[in-house]
Amino acid sequence: MKTFTAVIERDTETGLLVGHIPGFRGAHSQGATMEELEANLAEVVAMLLEDGEPNFEAEFVGTQTVRVA
Repeated sequence: MKTFTAVIERDTETGLLVGHIPGFRGAHSQGATMEELEANLAEVVAMLLEDGEPNFEAEFVGTQTVRVA
């Protein structure tokens, strides 16, 4: 079993959750709930892995709070 970190945001126009895996080209999906999004992302990643191991273009490091005066 492989594990990937997804970045998740809510689309303000549709209200849908949108997720992508940083650096993994094509690894993105959406869903109405976290459970639906997770299932959709897992399905997309499984299909992408059928073509072989991903060549990551970036690596997820973390998040940062930015303060602006």
